Amino acid sequence: MSGKPRPFRVLGVQQIAIGGADKLRLRKLWVDMLGLELTGSFRSASENVDEDICGIGSGPLRVEVDLMQPLDPDRKPAVHATPLNHVGLWIDDLPQAVEWLAAQGVRLAPGGIRKGAAGFDICFLHPKASDEFPMAGEGVLIELVQAPPEVVRAFAALTRG
Repeated sequence: MSGKPRPFRVLGVQQIAIGGADKLRLRKLWVDMLGLELTGSFRSASENVDEDICGIGSGPLRVEVDLMQPLDPDRKPAVHATPLNHVGLWIDDLPQAVEWLAAQGVRLAPGGIRKGAAGFDICFLHPKASDEFPMAGEGVLIELVQAPPEVVRAFAALTRG
C-alpha cells in the first residue's frame, strides 16, 4: 500500500442492485413483505434492464434498492445472473420480523436467530423458495440484523425530523 493517505471516504451504502428473472417476485418480497418504498422505475434497451427503484430509510442515509430483470434474458448484460452474496438490513425488532415473515410464507434459512460476526442478533432469509415457503430472496441471501438501541434511535430521529 502506498504511503499516500486515501483521498476519499466510504460514507455508507448508497445502493443495492438485485437481479432476478421476474421483478414482480422481487417486488413482492422487497416492497410487500419488507416494506420498502417503490419510488420509480427505469427501462433501458442498451442496458437490457427493466428496473423498479425502491428506497430504505430517509434523508441522507436513504439507501436505494434496485430490483432488476432483463428485457431479454438471452442478451447481455445479464442483470438477472450476477451473483450477490448477501444484503444486510437493520431491523428494529428481529423476533417480531421473523415471526411475521414466516407467517407470510417467507422462507428462512436454517439456524434461526443467533449472534452474528459483529455481535448483533441475526437471521437469514433463504435465497430459494420451497413448496412450503413460496417466497424467498429470489437467489439473494438476505441477512436481517437486530439494530442496537442507538441505531434504532438514530433512524427514529431521522424519521421524526
